[in-house]
Amino acid sequence: MEKKKILYISQEIMPFLPETEMSYIGRYLPQAIQEKGKEVRVFMPRFGIINERRNQLHEVIRLSGMNLIIDDTDHFLIIKVTSIQQARMQVYFIDNEEYFKRKAMMFDEEGKLFDDNDERMIFFGRGAIEIIKKLRWTPDIIHCHGWMSALVPLFIKKSYKDDPLFEISKVVYSAYNDSFEGNLNSSIKKKLEYDGIKMQDIKTLAPANYLNLQKLAIEYSDAIIQGNEEINKSVLKQIKASKKDFLEYKNQEEYINAYDKFYDDILS
Repeated sequence: MEKKKILYISQEIMPFLPETEMSYIGRYLPQAIQEKGKEVRVFMPRFGIINERRNQLHEVIRLSGMNLIIDDTDHFLIIKVTSIQQARMQVYFIDNEEYFKRKAMMFDEEGKLFDDNDERMIFFGRGAIEIIKKLRWTPDIIHCHGWMSALVPLFIKKSYKDDPLFEISKVVYSAYNDSFEGNLNSSIKKKLEYDGIKMQDIKTLAPANYLNLQKLAIEYSDAIIQGNEEINKSVLKQIKASKKDFLEYKNQEEYINAYDKFYDDILS
């Protein structure tokens, strides 16, 4: 029997970023699922606070060099990779000098959202998908972690819905307690209106705040996982109202077997 393939698109992975429940799961879940006999690929943003030398990141020339167009402007896609030796696992990093060079993740020194976080999200999500296409690797499950990955379900179900590579792919979105105050750039809807995405498909992003971003991810995902024991109550209500396959929070002793079974149930 051919191995099932799981694509992880994660906002945070330790040891590249500080330990949180999300970054812990981002690190150990793919390893465990790989050890259970599935194939995995792992992607995250190359935030500027990640020490490239210490983590031995290097550019993958054969995968880099693509331009992604956002708001009629070309943005150069750089792919870097490193190995977590003890896990026998590679992690791919989506990079761009304009979007990810700054020494911060999503907020400036005053704790305000970066004005271009909308474009950074678009770039990260589309970049990961385009590289999977370049690798010719067909994922059975695309598992997204964190709001930086929240546009991926939309892209898969709209922009790439006719791509045979993703014909069988099921999208799982993990909702965490990673909420933010304020709104993303109000022009995000205009920037998203391309390649099969129409304004009516993204009407939820009015405004583009955290709750509406989660609603959009839930709307276009096939299944949802509660990543933290406590998440935004409105998000949890939206998940349950969606009637989609839902896995409630599982602690560190439970989550690996529970997630693996959840994948199998979705694919059965």
